[in-house]
Amino acid sequence: MKKMLFLFLSGCFVQHTIAQQIIERDVEIEQMVKEVSPDSLKNYIKTMVAFGTRNTLSTQTDNRRGIGAARKWVLNKFTEFAKKSNGRLVAFIDTTTLSPDGKRVDSVLLLGNVVATLKGTDSADKRIFIISGHLDNMRTNVLDRTGDAPGANDDGSGCAAVLECARIMCKHSFSATIIFVTVSGEEQGLLGAYFMANKLKAQHLNIEAVLNNDIMGSNNSSETNIINNTQVRVFSEGLPFYNLEKNASTIRQLGLENDGISRQLARYVKEIGERYVDNLQVVMVYRNDRFLRGGDHTPYVENGFAAVRITEMNENYTRQHQDVRKENGIEYGDILEHIDFEYLRKNTALNLCNLANLSKAPAMPEAVKIDVKRLGNTTNLNWHAPKTGKVKGYYIMMRETTSAFWQKKFFTPQLQIILPYSKDNYFFAVQAVGENGNESLSVIPEVSR
Repeated sequence: MKKMLFLFLSGCFVQHTIAQQIIERDVEIEQMVKEVSPDSLKNYIKTMVAFGTRNTLSTQTDNRRGIGAARKWVLNKFTEFAKKSNGRLVAFIDTTTLSPDGKRVDSVLLLGNVVATLKGTDSADKRIFIISGHLDNMRTNVLDRTGDAPGANDDGSGCAAVLECARIMCKHSFSATIIFVTVSGEEQGLLGAYFMANKLKAQHLNIEAVLNNDIMGSNNSSETNIINNTQVRVFSEGLPFYNLEKNASTIRQLGLENDGISRQLARYVKEIGERYVDNLQVVMVYRNDRFLRGGDHTPYVENGFAAVRITEMNENYTRQHQDVRKENGIEYGDILEHIDFEYLRKNTALNLCNLANLSKAPAMPEAVKIDVKRLGNTTNLNWHAPKTGKVKGYYIMMRETTSAFWQKKFFTPQLQIILPYSKDNYFFAVQAVGENGNESLSVIPEVSR
């Protein structure tokens, strides 16, 4: 549990009396986190490895080997989980046909993503939250569709997290809708993620956050010999990719280079993850992704959605995109024995508590404004209530302009607040808070002149 400071309103102006309170864990979410099972995660990955290869170009007609068999198995798992969802979880394989590209696709390809949708309980709540991992994998040669490629960590680990979250969460009710997806074609150029992100954008759906999980189950690097199962990285972009040129002047003027929606999501993931998952530090990395690599969150970012990549702290490159072999005393290959299932349990729980807290929370507050009509050493914020959700109040987030994280939270039940802090010296944002204390994503205020 974390202690945070709150300022309470007296009329319109904030009193300087500060009451210290405890932000408590939501009991339902805490119980779900406890249900995350290392044994379940191990069984998922063991089964995925047993398909021999899950290369996107591999066979789709064999019932025991290849990407086709792997997709059917994931669909069957989702269908099994759905029996405990009171009809709210529905799963299918979403397909599209792609032509050869002369690079990583050398023949006509039927691409398929396995998608399970847990329908929200509030018909007025149009928000959608997505958790994603990629089912496909590769050997040293991305076009090698026949050789064995275990893919235990890349990305059996991410898919196992998706499955485990679906297993646990489908038994609970959430206001918003949650999509669990294992995509194909990641190693061929993020093909499955582009197919899904572009489709959701064309449908004008309200995708509020995407948690992409890729390479999240191993705890050590062969280069540095560091073993670390207490930290996990969250990659996020700072500037909004979508419509950047139109907003560039405002971003520069207000110093918002570090406050794109994906960066706000990363801050949220850190706060909620560290609230519910013991012995895990969420390390924010201020990049969209690693050097020379890319992840399935990128197509969502490019479509204007908030999306982050969750990945292990110390990647081991002898175990990625490698034929299984031993060479010069080094064991190459992405095998089951290299997974730390307790570490994977924590990283899966990180996803679960964030999805649950977001989906139980009200929608974000509307029309958040900061008043800059006059000079002064206070900050005047106002906003409208969210479109959906029962609200008990709002948190105003505050941090110094050089701080990576929100440093203070102020609570008010009102739709405005005047803080005795200069608007010139701090960044602010507003969250809606539900009756059970679940917080929405934060909204950076627009200027009101």
